[in-house]
Amino acid sequence: MTFFTHHVNTRKQTEFVNITSEVKKSVADSGIKEGICVVYIPHTTAAVTINEAADPDVVTDIIKEVNKIIPLNDNYKHMEGNSAAHIKSSLFGISTQIPVKNGNLTLGTWQGIFFCEFDGARHRTFHVRILGNSE
Repeated sequence: MTFFTHHVNTRKQTEFVNITSEVKKSVADSGIKEGICVVYIPHTTAAVTINEAADPDVVTDIIKEVNKIIPLNDNYKHMEGNSAAHIKSSLFGISTQIPVKNGNLTLGTWQGIFFCEFDGARHRTFHVRILGNSE
């Protein structure tokens, strides 16, 4: 079992940052051959998702539609002005799990792991825990 902490700097209010390479490096550095990789986001206004990483227009479309469904300003009661970010984080989720097989993430051909910023720009953290066997 191994644990890694990574940092990401976001530049926009809403932004998806591809963190696949950092997660893959954590798996490689762990020495785990068979198991599970957990990616966890310790923030209430950020999230993680797995989706297509080959075409950046997919992420652009996701952000566009999410912002339509959950607008930045909609007469929310939360005084900090970031209620939309809290709602988006709750809907996307703060963790994801990916099986590890033969020392590699079992992502699909087009899949990537994205850190989802909903209250940027900020300096953020995400954690990667790999559980399994090194044999």
